[in-house]
Amino acid sequence: MAEDIQQRLIEQEMKESYVDYAMSVIIARALPDIRDGLKPVHRRILFTMYKMGLTHTKPFKKSARITGTCMGRYHPHGNLAIYDSLARMAQDFSLRYPLVDGQGNWGSIDGFKPAAERYTEARLKKIAEEMLIDIEKKTVQFVPNYDNTEREPSVLPSKLPNLLLNGSTGIAVGMATNIPPHNISEVLDASIAVIDNPNVEISELLKYIKGPDFPTGGIISGITGLREAYEKGRGKIIVKAKTMVEDHKIIVTEIPYMVNKTMLIENIVELVKDGIVECISDIRDESDREGLRIVFELKKSADKNLVLNQLYAQSMLKTTFGIIMLAIHENQPIIFNLKDALKHHITHRKEVVTKRTQFELQKA
Repeated sequence: MAEDIQQRLIEQEMKESYVDYAMSVIIARALPDIRDGLKPVHRRILFTMYKMGLTHTKPFKKSARITGTCMGRYHPHGNLAIYDSLARMAQDFSLRYPLVDGQGNWGSIDGFKPAAERYTEARLKKIAEEMLIDIEKKTVQFVPNYDNTEREPSVLPSKLPNLLLNGSTGIAVGMATNIPPHNISEVLDASIAVIDNPNVEISELLKYIKGPDFPTGGIISGITGLREAYEKGRGKIIVKAKTMVEDHKIIVTEIPYMVNKTMLIENIVELVKDGIVECISDIRDESDREGLRIVFELKKSADKNLVLNQLYAQSMLKTTFGIIMLAIHENQPIIFNLKDALKHHITHRKEVVTKRTQFELQKA
């Protein structure tokens, strides 16, 4: 057999190969779709669970069985990558509205990892079923899987605007996304406003959506960065812990999103030891299943406001959240504003309802 050897410039070959790799990461791995707010791995996990019949009324199934089925049928990557994504969808401190109902140890806000997949069990949350409803009625396009033996949905029907509800974080090649989660009632009210008046201004939508609604709580300081993010797709917001002062104590009841509680406390202990933060005599973590509670005992001579300001300035009790509204639209990454996100979801739902009606008419 004659060899087919082609001579190519190494610069050209590297350029083409890197662009192919970059587009693969951008489109097929790291960024969410603007319509259902899901990355391919999350979509495949939810579809796998749906096909396995793991609805919110059915018994839990072992996570290893779910990840194995997903890996064998739809997602050609390691089971650890699939399980990590499954676990995140079950954590109420990671997602504002968890899509997976988990049983067992699914990790904690202290940074503890979930138990191995053979020990945990899962099924779909009812809210996740709302994203899959009507998928059997030819409402979305199905594409071949990695070995062309199965077919998988390219997007979910997604009755809910999940991209805004749960947000998304991802690092691709040369770009990143960081969309905060929002309150479901506010987002749906804003969606109705866009349906009623497609020409509504973003300033009007801000009357419905006041700002992000993080699962761990916290207080957002200032609205300039927020308004910028909602109007232009990029902006920075400052998120502070929620605190209250009782006697000679500062009590923290909510911390900024994605802050590890154990690391936060250890960091403050070091600050007190080094004399950077003064007048704290004791630090206790009194958190339980009911909620978060970190107590800072102050010396009698302490100025409470001064200590609180020192904690905000020096520790992770105050963080910056950089909002980057970036998602995939028609196989291209785009920066979008608040109104765009709502409009794209509404357009998607119109298509789904039209196709569902056509399917039911044909069946009738």
